[in-house]
Amino acid sequence: MDDGPVHRHHRVLLVVLTFATGIVDGITYLGLDKVFTANQTGNALILGMGLAGGRDIPTTGPLVALVAFVAGAAVAGYVLRNHPAGWDRATTVLFAVVGLGVLVAATVAHLVGAPTGWHQVVIVTVLGVSMGMQGATARHLSVKDLTTTVITSTLTGLAADTFQGGRGRSAWVRRVSAVVALVSGAAVGALVLRAGLGVALVAPGVVALGVAVVGERYRRKDLVAARGTAPTPPRGPTSSSTPSGSA
Repeated sequence: MDDGPVHRHHRVLLVVLTFATGIVDGITYLGLDKVFTANQTGNALILGMGLAGGRDIPTTGPLVALVAFVAGAAVAGYVLRNHPAGWDRATTVLFAVVGLGVLVAATVAHLVGAPTGWHQVVIVTVLGVSMGMQGATARHLSVKDLTTTVITSTLTGLAADTFQGGRGRSAWVRRVSAVVALVSGAAVGALVLRAGLGVALVAPGVVALGVAVVGERYRRKDLVAARGTAPTPPRGPTSSSTPSGSA
């Protein structure tokens, strides 16, 4: 499915979301006491080291982010349970909710200043749920290597298929794009954090909303194009003669 021209925009939009994810995780790791709200592999490792008594390693934040992420993914999975793979109206709504969730977290962070304690837990929870919804919705699109939240499997495929020649060119471009997007997003996250946590989180929230809007426009164009190319049903036979009566 991901190689069809009608779905080419899905790949671009998911790369953009991967960039936004990098921004979010860059901001939360540096601004919320070493917590990832999208990269749950990192949270699992931090949580394990913290539970083992590692020095200055948090446990509450990573645990909250893990639970929130799973909850968000479960919600998206429930919403999409009866939908075929691909972008439909539910996909648009879910990505829009992700963007709004990040903006809600930005608003809370802006109002409380430097979040600590329960304020931090609330922000991590909202972001974790949002990233979980994003990951599950991106998975529903079935675009290989573009989960928007992790790149471990992407790097594995990139290295394993290095010697596939021309056959793996499109996959190579897709995977490199995902890696570059996440890394550059994290760098941008570190830079915008200088403006404050609340201001910094506005950027990925706006990006996610933009993806939802653009994706919906493409969905409607694809729908119109599909209707235009649908075969016209044949007309039923018509008879110009009328039954003759008896003389």
